[in-house]
Amino acid sequence: MKRLNNAICRPLNYYWRSSCVELRKRVQLPSMSSPFQHRIELRLLCLGWSLSSRVERGRRVEVRLGEHNIQVTEGSEQFISSSRVIRHPNYSSYNIDNDIMLIKLSKPATLNSYVQPVALPTSCAPAGTMCTVSGWGNTMSSTADKNKLQCLNIPILSYSDCNNSYPGMITNAMFCAGYLEGGKDSCQGDSGGPVVCNGVLQGVVSWGYGCAEPGNPGVYAKVCIFNDWLTSTMATY
Repeated sequence: MKRLNNAICRPLNYYWRSSCVELRKRVQLPSMSSPFQHRIELRLLCLGWSLSSRVERGRRVEVRLGEHNIQVTEGSEQFISSSRVIRHPNYSSYNIDNDIMLIKLSKPATLNSYVQPVALPTSCAPAGTMCTVSGWGNTMSSTADKNKLQCLNIPILSYSDCNNSYPGMITNAMFCAGYLEGGKDSCQGDSGGPVVCNGVLQGVVSWGYGCAEPGNPGVYAKVCIFNDWLTSTMATY
């Protein structure tokens, strides 16, 4: 997450937050003796499901719940592999439309003070609503510890501001959030991360031009329009 004035998230304030690693052979993170590559981020919807954006088709992932510092085992983590990865059937790689997917856990998560589900929206949040986006992505601060979960408060922008920033590219399944003047934004490595507004999951980090550039706010998948698909898919599988 590329941002000025960013802050490390307080661990117990974001207990629905988790990271996701893609299981691959012959891939290792520097300074970690693990065959995992940190790929995307997600959030816990219920005991057996997590929500995210793009994961390559056919890949297995490991969900890491209760995570705060991705380089340190803190004792609060739960490591659960996926049993099924379900991309939205209308996802478009051309314009990154319907950029949302469900990950079924191979076993239920254990709920505790570090791991809790986040609420799905019953309505779409209006422009001006303040939300929190979080992630372990790139930062523009030389002092920020990007191994620790970073948080940023951002406002949802109007459709007109969003469309003016990306003419003809914003669909009904997207919204913009952030600052038109630039300086604070989600960034590479935050993909799939949550936008939570008043305790409700309203967005998923999707795309944008660069990071924190003036006139180019972050674009997010609009979770509120996917409620029927989310509930029916979780009921089916």
